[in-house]
Amino acid sequence: MLELIPTSSITFPFELMSNMNRIRQESTAQASQTHRANMQKNLQRRLEAARAKGDEALIRLLEAEANYIG
Repeated sequence: MLELIPTSSITFPFELMSNMNRIRQESTAQASQTHRANMQKNLQRRLEAARAKGDEALIRLLEAEANYIG
């Protein structure tokens, strides 16, 4: 005789894909946030170095870059 498994205990493929997509989106969002934070820290470091050297042209370029990336 065939034994039936209750459907509540079965994980359907679309549920697995939905979870995988959610995890991928969360990972992508976290990577984007980390990348943005790293870019801002790097830009700040470069701007401090340019100010220490008194390089006004570079300071203007870096400030424009800061405005661009937000």
